[in-house]
Amino acid sequence: MHHQSIAFKPLQFPFPPRLHPPNAIPSRRLFPLHLNTTAYSPCSASSCRSFHIPLPTHPPRSLPSSNSTKNAALKTVDVATLGNLCVDIVLNVPKLPPSSKGARKAIMEQLSSSPPDKQYWEAGGNCNVAIAAARLGLNCITIGYVGNEIYGKFLLDVLRDEGIRMVGMNEEADVVNSPSASHQTLLCWVLVDPLQKHGFCSPADFFEEPAFSWMSTLSEEVKRGIKRSRILFCNGYDFDELCPGLILSAVDYAIEAGTSVFFDPGPRGKSLLRGTVEEQKALRHFLRMSDVLLLTSDEAESLTGIANPILAGQELLRTGVRTKWVVVKMGPRGSILITTSNITCASAFKVKVMDTVGCGDSFVAAIAFGFIHNIPLVTTLAFANAVGAATAMGCGAGRNVAALKQVVELMEAPNLNEDDEFWNEILGEHLDSQEVTFLSKMILNGSNGRMNRVTFQKAVSELLPKLKSSQLEGTLSC
Repeated sequence: MHHQSIAFKPLQFPFPPRLHPPNAIPSRRLFPLHLNTTAYSPCSASSCRSFHIPLPTHPPRSLPSSNSTKNAALKTVDVATLGNLCVDIVLNVPKLPPSSKGARKAIMEQLSSSPPDKQYWEAGGNCNVAIAAARLGLNCITIGYVGNEIYGKFLLDVLRDEGIRMVGMNEEADVVNSPSASHQTLLCWVLVDPLQKHGFCSPADFFEEPAFSWMSTLSEEVKRGIKRSRILFCNGYDFDELCPGLILSAVDYAIEAGTSVFFDPGPRGKSLLRGTVEEQKALRHFLRMSDVLLLTSDEAESLTGIANPILAGQELLRTGVRTKWVVVKMGPRGSILITTSNITCASAFKVKVMDTVGCGDSFVAAIAFGFIHNIPLVTTLAFANAVGAATAMGCGAGRNVAALKQVVELMEAPNLNEDDEFWNEILGEHLDSQEVTFLSKMILNGSNGRMNRVTFQKAVSELLPKLKSSQLEGTLSC
């Protein structure tokens, strides 16, 4: 492995004289890291192209509206991501920095004074979702801002190589040549200790306003991108870059255009709940108007005050106006998909975890795949758990998220991390009050009261052959 030499002045904690890229490629800049993924097939540090999966074409699950039929004919893009585009610079350190803002700023400034070689760069943020979705065969675009410098060009090259089109949010003709920090591609210095724990330092952490607060309106190109997409994916990190009003205008335009809205508040959800009046308003709007909400169990509790993830999900459904699915990620336990009529549970895969970063983004991509293709809920969860697991067995995010080959291999020989005691405790009274579907490795399918057990083989019996066929038809580079 090559090592990057960087000289540091004395700081509040000792950095080594040599830093090198670790196996982990985190996706964003909060400190400390909050893991928000399913438990998690071998994936080498390679760049795999996307594939088309010839599933039957079903109407997209867009919101009921008088324009839905007309709008459906315009949907040529499967997934558009909004904002949160950054370049991660990943370095190994013997010890993570203190969590204080001043210490992190000093470290970031020292790192920035001597940028490391390009081999330490990786696409981050919503690039992870777009790349993972493209590798599942979905047609993806990213809507956001990158500067006209080496980092921006790097990000555009990565997206182009993955078959993803970038729709720029530039508002003024002269900003592309601006030297101002507010017009440059966002960077995230990702520091990884020997235990693979992560710390993040980014210039945006120290802005008083969103990084691109100069943006105020959606361009016609951005509107066309949203209108042509089946899904608009947003997350809490969008608020680090874009003003709440601009984010809401994108959401409202998506609703008007018959585009389904996916929202993952992430760790930022808790701070948005206590944020400015505008941030609180925007968060409430997302929670009410999104078609699909994706949260960890901790995030669901922080937004509802309810510890039980199923009850929390049902509360979000109850208070939502358009909400169809609430998907709760339970870490190494698995995941839950809650609708008004059904609770679907799927245990995670038992795999050798190398790095959980990027698993949540990969999981989102698979949920979008199931949503678009009207795949049964239990199959969608099984697929999403497999895609997350395949990423976790590899080396992080960006171009290192799982490729279809690894997902297929994992699904062909599944090893589920079942824990009946845990699931019985979570489900509790729901076993008698609502239809429950549970993914199991048991040999027989069957029902027990309102509990419907479905074997993994049964759940993926139609999907897996299509994935294998698509994998064989594609040209894999890993």
